[in-house]
Amino acid sequence: MSPSSEWLAIQTSVGVALRAVAFGLPIAVLLALVLMRSFRGRALVDAVVHAPLVLPPVVVGYALLLMFGIQGPFGHWLDRWFGLRLVFTTNGAALAAGIVALPVMVRSVRLALEAIDPQLDLAARSLGAGVFDRLRSIHLPLALPGILSAAVLGFAMCLGEFGAVITFAANVPGETQTLALAIYGALQTPGGEPLALRLAGLSFAISIVALVIGEWLARRVHHQRRRP
Repeated sequence: MSPSSEWLAIQTSVGVALRAVAFGLPIAVLLALVLMRSFRGRALVDAVVHAPLVLPPVVVGYALLLMFGIQGPFGHWLDRWFGLRLVFTTNGAALAAGIVALPVMVRSVRLALEAIDPQLDLAARSLGAGVFDRLRSIHLPLALPGILSAAVLGFAMCLGEFGAVITFAANVPGETQTLALAIYGALQTPGGEPLALRLAGLSFAISIVALVIGEWLARRVHHQRRRP
């Protein structure tokens, strides 16, 4: 594997992780808001949302293959009407990684929302603030550190996702070969252990940098709020 191929795997990994978070974080915030409320069937919705957390990632990838493959109900519709194919593409890799990381992002956002003092919501409601006004002025600003943590954790998880990505998007060099898949390929090649070790080190370094940046952003938001 040439240095340019290694750099391409890094670019693919970061690109897939960023797309996955951009796709999954708004959905995670919406689901967290929904799961905060009491309604009939909430336990079932909660179980479905968190299913990727306990299912083998290969099962998640296979389910996506059945739904978004060329012959799948959603995949066939997207291909026929929009000419969009997700299977064996970078967008498909981002979808697979995002689905696996979604439960962690939902949980992080939900914990941040549930930590908000309910008296603030009651006070805003008594002053005539509507649902969207309270969401914009109270819930989302106060939950911002949790949302940032969700984004960073989701990015780190997507960066190392393997099973769902290789099942749904395959291991196509230059297209869907992330660092995790490149490490797997190196380990399957005779004499590829040094390359696998180097790629693993790069993956570790990128993940640590992402986590440090996420922690710094969360602390910065927290300190800004404490200023008079």
